[in-house]
Amino acid sequence: MINMSSTHLEQQAIKATQYWLEHTVIGFNFCPFAKREFVRNSINYQESDTSNPEEALYQLIEVFKLLDSDSTIETSLLIFSHGFSKFYDYLDLVDLANQLLEKEGYEGVYQIASFHPNYFFDGVEEDDASNYTNRSPYPILHILRETSLERALTNIDNPDEIPERNIQVAQEQGSNVFEKILEKAFHQ
Repeated sequence: MINMSSTHLEQQAIKATQYWLEHTVIGFNFCPFAKREFVRNSINYQESDTSNPEEALYQLIEVFKLLDSDSTIETSLLIFSHGFSKFYDYLDLVDLANQLLEKEGYEGVYQIASFHPNYFFDGVEEDDASNYTNRSPYPILHILRETSLERALTNIDNPDEIPERNIQVAQEQGSNVFEKILEKAFHQ
């Protein structure tokens, strides 16, 4: 569901994100229910060129409203093509986004997942391959429908084991595999 009035740069950010989604998230089954939505074309991609947290939160509210009004959109990716490149600035945005989710009464309706080019888990070395389970071409706020997520998890054996399985798969593959995918993503 790409906005047809998008500029070339917006298209580039969206294409890179789609490539990463297909070849990393779906390709390594990091999210067992992503493939269905990717194939159904029920993922909304929105590019943002802001680096201002307040503007980003207004854009996030617009995503919430879009999801409220269009049930054919299962999930949405708000892609920051120019802003929040510093990981800790991005984490501040994620905190603000979750506060906004609660303040606007969307807690339990939507959930925000986070992805960033420099993502690293607390207590894990920055170059550890496990970080690639959440590394993306651009900083992304992924907005999921809570009811859809719950429904999808009922069809998966041992859903609590997904993060550990993902870490194991990432470490078995090694960082180079994921770095190459991210590099190729920018040439779409």
